[in-house]
Amino acid sequence: MTSLIFIAADLAAISILTFVLYLRRHRRRDLVVSYLGMNVGVLAVATALSGSAAGLGLGLGLFGVLSIIRLRSTELSQHEVAYYFSALALGLIAGLGIEPIWLTASLMGLILLVMFVGDHPRVLPAHRHQTVILDRALAEDAELYARLEEVLHGKVHSATIQELDLVNDKTIVDVRYAYNPRPAAATYLPAAAPRHAEPAPYSSSQPLPPVPAPLATPDAGGSEPASSAPVHASDPVHASAGAA
Repeated sequence: MTSLIFIAADLAAISILTFVLYLRRHRRRDLVVSYLGMNVGVLAVATALSGSAAGLGLGLGLFGVLSIIRLRSTELSQHEVAYYFSALALGLIAGLGIEPIWLTASLMGLILLVMFVGDHPRVLPAHRHQTVILDRALAEDAELYARLEEVLHGKVHSATIQELDLVNDKTIVDVRYAYNPRPAAATYLPAAAPRHAEPAPYSSSQPLPPVPAPLATPDAGGSEPASSAPVHASDPVHASAGAA
């Protein structure tokens, strides 16, 4: 019955470690399968060996052997190695069945708590590590740091030159820095062109513009044409009676 409790506690702990912590933060499915398989495998072997007289020694030896395993297909980052060892420790603790039960549960909870806090995105979010290839051969530290801070937009804490190529004029540097993004420059829009004044609407109170009079043609008698003075639309029209 006690073994079943330890197995259930281990399955619950490895589920929290892989699905709640690792998968939600890093989204790498292949390592989730690796963590689950490694944890359950260590749990099974440690549980089978815990009944023998040399169970503790074999369990510690198994932990030491498994600790040197490296997946040669892909390289593991440091935080992935931490999850890897946590999965091993959870399986080994549950498989050995340390009495009392609360001690086993406390150790498992401690591992989960440390991974939750240590790998939290808000813990040192600006500190980063990167390998940078510069397009110039820079041997002086002052010039190198200035160029790196210009490229990375942050404060460089340490820079280790891995390769200084004077022939191809390039520098490969391992950099640890604190990212400090620069504020975005304000965007200035050109001033809008002034609008032309629209003509005022016509009002009946305003005088009408002058209307040019039509050109008069001379009559058959050779008399001069009438005056061509402009006639305003507002002027009254007077009819003149001609002499008979």
